[in-house]
Amino acid sequence: MTSGPSSGEPAPPAGSLLKGWRSLVLWLAVALLLRWLVIEPRWIPSGSMLPTLQLQDRILVEKLRPRLQQPLPNGTIVVFHAPPVLVEAGYDPKAALIKRVVGQPGDAVEVRGGELLRNGTAVAEPWRQEPIDYSFGPLTVPEGNVLVLGDNRNASLDSHIWGPLPRQEVIGTAVFRYWPLNRFGVIRFSDLNRLESDEELG
Repeated sequence: MTSGPSSGEPAPPAGSLLKGWRSLVLWLAVALLLRWLVIEPRWIPSGSMLPTLQLQDRILVEKLRPRLQQPLPNGTIVVFHAPPVLVEAGYDPKAALIKRVVGQPGDAVEVRGGELLRNGTAVAEPWRQEPIDYSFGPLTVPEGNVLVLGDNRNASLDSHIWGPLPRQEVIGTAVFRYWPLNRFGVIRFSDLNRLESDEELG
């Protein structure tokens, strides 16, 4: 037996092979562009967002909202580069963190008596499992920044330690969990302060 094609099976034309490779390269380029510009997978390395996000959860992060300078409403879960103050303190500048937005520019945010207060009003936080064991603020969020806290408030390296987060450090918003399968689905991140309809994330 010979390993080459039989006389009855002509070799595919070179043009057909070239077209196949072009298609493959094109699809690969599109996939890489989507990952760079639109959406990318991430995994959760710590317990700072418990119980909303568990260790080793795999999530999808959409990146258009911050790129288009769209609002990041209170309650949105954001993924962001380590802020400058953490990098200056020796934190890995390539690391990404994930927290929940709790304050917009101009908001006065405070933690007192185990509760989060925004503009003097206690914020309902159904995801929080225990009272907050520290005090913070009041701090007025400056323009161009948001305030972010982990859902696991008592074990989170967040804005109550290092201050407001510059918006330009935001990579994207966490929108979907794809692993593990028993928690597969949309990540619910609206708080109970009734986001306006044009601020809802879909």
